[in-house]
Amino acid sequence: MLLSLVFCVGCVSLARERLADNLASAMLNQDDPETVRAGAPAYLLLIDGMIREEPDDPGLLMAASRLYGAVANGLVSDPERARRLTARAREYARRAFCPAHHDICNPQQDNYQSFVNAVERSDPGKLEPLYIYATSWAGWIAARGNDWSALADLPKVEYLLQYIVDREPGYHNGRAQLYLAMMRSQLPPALGGKPETGRHHFEQAIAHSRGRDLIAKVEYARRYARLVYDQALHDRLLGEVLQAPAEAPDLTLSNILAKQQARRLLEDGYF
Repeated sequence: MLLSLVFCVGCVSLARERLADNLASAMLNQDDPETVRAGAPAYLLLIDGMIREEPDDPGLLMAASRLYGAVANGLVSDPERARRLTARAREYARRAFCPAHHDICNPQQDNYQSFVNAVERSDPGKLEPLYIYATSWAGWIAARGNDWSALADLPKVEYLLQYIVDREPGYHNGRAQLYLAMMRSQLPPALGGKPETGRHHFEQAIAHSRGRDLIAKVEYARRYARLVYDQALHDRLLGEVLQAPAEAPDLTLSNILAKQQARRLLEDGYF
């Protein structure tokens, strides 16, 4: 009887995780952004309610972080809403990752080297919790672009993403490479930047997604080609985005949004 009860509890927990993953997947594979914008609040409230029932389930917390991050980073234009949603995404990721990695999450690791030492000592193990923790942190920082205390954490996030690609270069179909590419394409050479390092990561992101992740080409054009004033590369990349099919597993919504951004970038008269 006890074994059956434990089994049933495990079944319920697994069902919740699968439902949360299916919600996130349904959103990412939707080809109408307006449908997702209209439905996203219900998704978020539903997954919040599931977490109230199972507040310490790492799988459920990671799925919730993914969902909140996707809404905040792709579908929200209001800065204050983006800050709130990214805060929730980061908090769920922290609750999934930190119980097993107290040393990394210790707020006393306030300087870069002590943080690096903590990561090296603890060996985070599985990459998915670390990736969700790092990317939710990156999204949280991006939503607070004028907050210098938030921006001060960028080197730590960059280190975590480098840690991931050092172990699995194509992780998450190149998305870890894409995050690094965007981080490393912020300054021109005249100001000490190394945009060619960013270019390498953009190329890796495109290669590992086999060209299906169109936002990689949009960001390559926006963050690298514009930075080095390469109009030919800029226009080629955005033209490829507009010509490519949008449908791809877990990338359809992102690709539809990428096409919309590509049109705007080609029409804004930057060059």
